[in-house]
Amino acid sequence: MKKLILDLDTGIDDTLAMSLAMASPEAELIGIIGTYGNVYMDQGLRNDLAITDLFGKDVKVYRGLEHALKKDSFEVMEISSFIHGKNGIGECQIPDSERKPEEIAGVDFLIEAAHTYKEDLIYVPTGPLTNLAAALQKDPSISSLIGRVVFMGGALTVPGNVSDWSEANINQDPDAADYVVKHINTTMIGLDVTLQTLLTTKETAKWRELGTERGKFLADVTDYYIKAYEVTAPGLGGCGLHDPLAVGVAIDPDLVECLPINLMVETEPPLRGRTIGDLSRLSDPVKKTQVAVRVKKEQFLDMLVSRLSSLAA
Repeated sequence: MKKLILDLDTGIDDTLAMSLAMASPEAELIGIIGTYGNVYMDQGLRNDLAITDLFGKDVKVYRGLEHALKKDSFEVMEISSFIHGKNGIGECQIPDSERKPEEIAGVDFLIEAAHTYKEDLIYVPTGPLTNLAAALQKDPSISSLIGRVVFMGGALTVPGNVSDWSEANINQDPDAADYVVKHINTTMIGLDVTLQTLLTTKETAKWRELGTERGKFLADVTDYYIKAYEVTAPGLGGCGLHDPLAVGVAIDPDLVECLPINLMVETEPPLRGRTIGDLSRLSDPVKKTQVAVRVKKEQFLDMLVSRLSSLAA
């Protein structure tokens, strides 16, 4: 069986991604590495432990890096707190876990897992790519060991969501993202496809109707997200399923069609954070990145809603 590691800055769509991973029998979720972004590291780790407990899953949680590679601190953006709530899970209250994060650092856990599971390992980062870049820099050999890397981030054919050119996860650490796309084969699940996969209150009502604590949590946290989208993207018609789609594609690659390309990330102003083809490698016949440009949205939505319904029942 494939082994799955998630790298989360646990806000609401990360919560849905984690839930989909726990509900999917195709791969075993062997660990969650925390990162920064939607929330601070400690809040994200708390959320990871509490959510896995809520769903009865004893998944180990590891502390990742708390800020970008070339920075010494991190501050949560106001828009992140608005979309995800200050606690990252739409101000929903669930009990703290009695468990604690593991003592081994997240970067070292990833390196160890790469050597242990090799091609059976699937790594899904849905926040900044800082942890993966740090692991590659510490042990370059893992670039040829990890079976698949599917990351949520970037925007190739559509505008960004923090600027006209930059998506939020990439914007947090463009240097790390640029290093990753040049040093390991990846599949990019960007805004090109995630904004085509929308969830509405019609779907969340199915979770609420289950009458369980788990179903109510999923419905409450996602409805908070949907209401935030009504303010930030009123014409969209629902909330974007960014991080869950990355997990969905990790489980079933046929959910998307991809454009093979050698990608780069702009690291200097004024276009810092832009994901675009690398002119110096465009003619290289070996393409390191597969950028998702089409998605089977109905098939994915059916997967998400049905599997989370089973998990929450």
